[in-house]
Amino acid sequence: MTVSVTIEGVGEIATDADLAKKVPATIRDRATLTVATNAPYEPFIDFKTEGRADEFKGLDYDLFVAASARLGIKATFSQQPFDGLVPGLQAAKYDAIVGGITDKKERQQVATFVDYSASGAGFLVRTGNPVGVKTVADLCGRKVAVQKASNQSKNLADYSKSSCAGKNIDVKEYPENPQAVQALIAGNVDVVAATKVNLVDTAASLSGKAELVDDPSAPNGWLASPNGFGFLKANKELAEAYRAAVQSLIDDGTYTKILAWWKQQPIAIKQATIDQAID
Repeated sequence: MTVSVTIEGVGEIATDADLAKKVPATIRDRATLTVATNAPYEPFIDFKTEGRADEFKGLDYDLFVAASARLGIKATFSQQPFDGLVPGLQAAKYDAIVGGITDKKERQQVATFVDYSASGAGFLVRTGNPVGVKTVADLCGRKVAVQKASNQSKNLADYSKSSCAGKNIDVKEYPENPQAVQALIAGNVDVVAATKVNLVDTAASLSGKAELVDDPSAPNGWLASPNGFGFLKANKELAEAYRAAVQSLIDDGTYTKILAWWKQQPIAIKQATIDQAID
């Protein structure tokens, strides 16, 4: 089956006959795939129209639909509770789970993940970077604002104990990330640490008051974890077909265009991989 889709900001994506041969016969014969997601979780997945839970948009939506088209498959999405995605996959209620899902080793007991991006912690500083932060090592001895109970709070506390040699990171917790950002702007802290993918938009909205640190040694952020499309562990052949399809989108520039449309170039990777969880 030949499938053609049009992705906004990108253009038409059509089936690659050689890639389509990688799809297991049972899927290839029906030419459709059922996909569970949990919206809204921007920029990965969101509802296309407010009040309707049967139409979707987002980075993950575009990328998965494009990869499916390359394989000659039409993907049909449905809204499900987030905590039901992995159990539902295990129960074979759907073929794949999509939507900013972190590839974790615990989840690999049930699912095989096609990793299509990676995102770790980013560091936001006042414009001009007056404290000279280049890498996580420069946070030692600094006041760093984080959201309470976030991964950054735990990871920075651990890093401070193991790597700061007495110049501890003064981790300041705030109920919500916007309050941490306001503390930075007010000069009450030196740095905000949060998920890099979120800080990209934050920096852009601050009208030149703050900037995101660019660390060439950690282009996807500190302790970057992969995000993946999940398939049932028994369906490794299907997962490999999607890995190859995503790689084809990387190779021909379609992937870059999709990420650019959603302003998420910092989470890009060069190679689509399988099950590369770091936890």
